[in-house]
Amino acid sequence: MANASLSWVETVRSYLDKRLLWVFMLGCSSGFPWVLIGSNMSGWLKDAGLTRAAIGYFGSVFAVYAINFLWAPLVDRVKLPILNHYLGQRRSWIFLCQAIVLVCTFFIAGVDPAKSLMLTSMLALCIATASSTQDIAIDAYRIDTFPKSDSSKLPQASAMAVIGWWTGYSLPGYLAFINADSIGWNGVYYGMTAIVGLLMLFTLLVGEPQTRREALQAEAEQRHSHVVGNRVVVWLTVTLFEPFIDFFRRNGFRVALTLLLFVFLFKIGEAFLGRMSIAFYKDIGFSNEQIGYYSKLIGWGLTMLFTLLGSMVNVKFGIVRGLMVGGIAMAASNLMFAWIAKVGPNETLFLATLVVDNFTSAFSTVAFVSFLTMVTGQAFSATQYALLASLGNLGRTTLASFSGELVDYLDDWSMFFVLTALMVIPSLIMLYSLRHYFTGVLDRASKEHR
Repeated sequence: MANASLSWVETVRSYLDKRLLWVFMLGCSSGFPWVLIGSNMSGWLKDAGLTRAAIGYFGSVFAVYAINFLWAPLVDRVKLPILNHYLGQRRSWIFLCQAIVLVCTFFIAGVDPAKSLMLTSMLALCIATASSTQDIAIDAYRIDTFPKSDSSKLPQASAMAVIGWWTGYSLPGYLAFINADSIGWNGVYYGMTAIVGLLMLFTLLVGEPQTRREALQAEAEQRHSHVVGNRVVVWLTVTLFEPFIDFFRRNGFRVALTLLLFVFLFKIGEAFLGRMSIAFYKDIGFSNEQIGYYSKLIGWGLTMLFTLLGSMVNVKFGIVRGLMVGGIAMAASNLMFAWIAKVGPNETLFLATLVVDNFTSAFSTVAFVSFLTMVTGQAFSATQYALLASLGNLGRTTLASFSGELVDYLDDWSMFFVLTALMVIPSLIMLYSLRHYFTGVLDRASKEHR
C-alpha cells in the first residue's frame, strides 16, 4: 500500500509515536540471543580451534527457529499463571523466555566449549528454543499494536523492529569482540548475562496492546463447537488447526501455497553468507577488533540509517516495490564479499562492502517483514506470523548449516559468495510472477480492518 500523497516531512513526523519505541525495545530482545549463539559463539569456537565445518554444524541449533510455528498456537491461546495477570498475554510470554535465556547464558559463561562442546550445544539449544518462542510473542505484540487499516504504520513498525533487532545483535557483538582478547570469552558471556537482565527490565516498561483477539477466538470456538461437541476437543482444534485454516481461507489455497514458497526462498543466499561471515573475516586476516569495529559497531549504525530510509521509501511507494528492489540489490551485494576474497583484508573495501550489504539487507528486510505482517489475521497473529517467519528461517538455519561444508568443498571463498548471489534469483522470479497477487492480498488485508 503506497502513501505517495504524504510529504517527506509528514512521513518523518509520523515516526514520533511511543508505540514505535516499544517495538524497538522488544526488537533488541529479539536480536540479542542471535549474537549469544551466533557470531559471538562462532568467534569463540574459532579461537578455541574448532574447524569451519564444526562451526557450521553448531549453527544447526538455530533450526528451532524454523519449527517454532509448531508451538506458536500456545502463545496465542495459553495464559501463563501469575505472569499473565500482571503483564498480559504477550509480555508474559516474552518475560518468561527472557528468564530462560538469562539462566542459560550464565551457565555458558562458565564452560570451555572446546572441552564441553556437547554441554555448550545443549545450553545454546535452550537459548535458541526460548528465543524463538520469544520471537513469536514479540512479532505478535507488534502486529497487535498496529492495526492493518493504518497501512503506513506497518513499514515503520517493521523498521523499528529491524533496528531494535540489529541494535540487540550488533552493539553487544561489538562489545564482545573488542573485549574478547583482553578478558576472554568467558568474561564476555558474564557481561552478556547482565544485558539479558536489562532487556527484562525493558519488557516491564512497555505497554500491553489491546485487541479483539479473544472475541475472534471465541467466534472460532463457536464455529468449531457445531462440528465437535466436546469442549476440550474444540479448544484443541481451534488452537492447533484454526490458525492454518484461517490463513488458507483468507488468501486462497494457490496463493497461500505460493506465498509460503516465496518466503522460504527469499533469504537463503543471505543466510549462507551470514553463517560463514565471521569465519571468512578471520580466514582473510581481519582481527577480532577489526571485526567488532566494522562488522558490529559501524554495521549497526549503517543498519539503523538504511532501515529508517528503507521504511520511508516503503511508506511512500509501497511494500511490493520495496521487495523487488531490495531483493535485486541483495543479490548484487553478495558479490562485494567475493571481491574482498580476491583482494584480502583491505579495510577500505571492508567498509564499502558493509555499506552496500547493510543498505540492501535493511531495505529488503523492512519490506519483507511488512509484507508478512499484512497477510496475517488478528485472531491468530502469533501463529500465522510464526508460520511465515519459520519458513523464512528454514533456509537460514537448516540449509545454511551446510555452508561450512560448501566452503570446504569449493575451497574458494569468491566462488562461494557468487553462489550465494545466485541463490536469490528463484525468489525474485517468483515475486515478479506473483506481483498482482501480492497487491491483491495487501488490499484485502487492509480492507478487512477498516
